[in-house]
Amino acid sequence: MAGEVADDPIIEFRDVHKAFGPKIVFSGLDLEVRAGESLTIIGGSGVGKSVLLKLLIGLLRPERGSIRFHGEEVTTMRPRELGKLRQRIGMLFQGAALFDSITVGANVAYGLHEHFHDEMSLDEIAARVAWALGLVGLPGIEEMRPADLSGGMKKRVGLARAIAVRPEVLLYDEPTTGLDPINTTRINHLILGMKSALSVTSIAVTHDMASAFAISDRFAMVHRGHIIATGTPDEMRASKDPRVHDFIEGHAPVNEDVATLLHA
Repeated sequence: MAGEVADDPIIEFRDVHKAFGPKIVFSGLDLEVRAGESLTIIGGSGVGKSVLLKLLIGLLRPERGSIRFHGEEVTTMRPRELGKLRQRIGMLFQGAALFDSITVGANVAYGLHEHFHDEMSLDEIAARVAWALGLVGLPGIEEMRPADLSGGMKKRVGLARAIAVRPEVLLYDEPTTGLDPINTTRINHLILGMKSALSVTSIAVTHDMASAFAISDRFAMVHRGHIIATGTPDEMRASKDPRVHDFIEGHAPVNEDVATLLHA
């Protein structure tokens, strides 16, 4: 995929360690993200791909290491500073994470009320909501309820909420999970469209390799607490590392952990 990508990273993970009790997720993870690129994080279930996104926006904290956004240390940010960070980094959560008790319009406006209530009038917020819903192909549904939407529509409303704050970076957590092929293609096109229309940097987490190859400038693969490979789609396809090759091709080799269990 062609695109204007800056050489200097705007996001940096350095020696990041994260665990949940005895489960070690990251044990010295390093990663850089460049302005304007579409980076997809791949790896098996439970390796911490979604954790990476939540660390970036301060929903989780690492035990050790540095996470920087434009040189600012995220790991030590206070709530007010994190609020400003989340104005610049929008996130589409895996299940869309809409509030069922309020309308679609109120859902899309949620971040605007939270972050820009002193700067935007109600009319300006309404106009921004209409703009965001139009951009994802759902104009005029502000008064509908999330319960009345299909799975694909919920994802698009979640994306509208993420872009309503006009972020610099968009995070996508399993954006096509649970969608049929038509809606999967629609979401892929929207991700590409957001990059083009808004000039955003995109970071996606997905198990869907067809989608990953459709939307990515570059991949980073997580394995056993580390980034073990990064590269363009062509570079990843040509990788000689069996862990990368097997994951991309959907092979399921018996690794040493499984072999140990089988022979226990």
